[in-house]
Amino acid sequence: MNNFIFENSTKVYFGKDCVKEYLSCLAGKHGDKVLLAYGSGSIKKNGIYDEVKDILEKAGKEIIEFSGIMANPTYEKVLEGARLAKEGKADWILGIGGGSVMDCCKAVSMAAVSEKDIWDEYWVKLGVVDFEPLPLGVIVTVAGTGSECNGGAVITNEALKVKTGRDYPKCNPEFALMDPCYTYTVPQKQVVSGSFDILSHIMETYFSEPNEDNLSDNISEALMRSVIKNLRAAIKNPKDYTARSNLMWASTMAENRIIKLGKKCDFECHQMEHQLGAYTDCNHGCGLAVLHPVYYRHIYKDGLPKFVRFAENVWGISRDGKSDEELAKAGVEALADFIKEIGLPTTLRELGLKSDDSLKEIAESCNIAPGSYKKMTHEEIYEIFKESF
Repeated sequence: MNNFIFENSTKVYFGKDCVKEYLSCLAGKHGDKVLLAYGSGSIKKNGIYDEVKDILEKAGKEIIEFSGIMANPTYEKVLEGARLAKEGKADWILGIGGGSVMDCCKAVSMAAVSEKDIWDEYWVKLGVVDFEPLPLGVIVTVAGTGSECNGGAVITNEALKVKTGRDYPKCNPEFALMDPCYTYTVPQKQVVSGSFDILSHIMETYFSEPNEDNLSDNISEALMRSVIKNLRAAIKNPKDYTARSNLMWASTMAENRIIKLGKKCDFECHQMEHQLGAYTDCNHGCGLAVLHPVYYRHIYKDGLPKFVRFAENVWGISRDGKSDEELAKAGVEALADFIKEIGLPTTLRELGLKSDDSLKEIAESCNIAPGSYKKMTHEEIYEIFKESF
């Protein structure tokens, strides 16, 4: 394995009723004024909001509301949250939701304290966080991004049509409350797209050097098999606690930095989807589902040994006289078939793109990831987009 340094400062409280059991105590360790952040309001329909609000009020906390955080959170929304935190003199932030809420809250935790333009200083470029962001805790309601156990935040600057992610360890939530039962009311489309995002995070790490045997790849193969198995179970029975709890923890494991240790990592597919999302505001997991098989058809020959392992160890495909190239290709097609099986889109047209006129511009705006088995060019990314259309 390659050299690495490992740190993760987030404390996880996982399981049924963990919010009822631990939130009051955790809130007591922070100041009296809390910025309560959430999305479109689904938590008010399923009872989670009332439960959390009641616990906070009984703990003597003054709540500052920050609602309406959208999928693909924007820099404008980050600035709104920072303004509310400053005006209300918030002592800490509590985010309730999935990756979009958590990512937005991390950026808010910086913007509420820093006097700098955090987009220019920390998202356009990798900056040095030489201050303490507002303390942040999260209550996870959607499994997908794994944002609860890292400092990563993906933010969209609508004016510039740029969607960029940065990972600052100082932005790690102090705590994450994870009750799998909270995911029961999530619409199936969101469950499926979120679960594919989990799978994507693992694949983007797995398909990179080193190629020799390493523990990170072995863990990744087990995680991929688990996601595939448990997503099928969750689709069949949305209230299958075993399936939902396994998906929730797989989401965390994919992005708590464990499987990235000693790995180069790719994430070119994420770079492509980020810009696709910046231009179209498409669902992140759905965009990844469209792009992944096409991207892997472009690179599998350059990472042949790993793609052979993927076919055999993740999908259980036997060699049966196949060459390495044929076996690797079969693994990619098994992934494509799984995407169809779980009902995700397979073309950009299904994502809502009515014309391919903007694809070249989007391709030109994509970052080139250094960890891919095959270094992409903007021309090849354009070809991938055209093949995906």
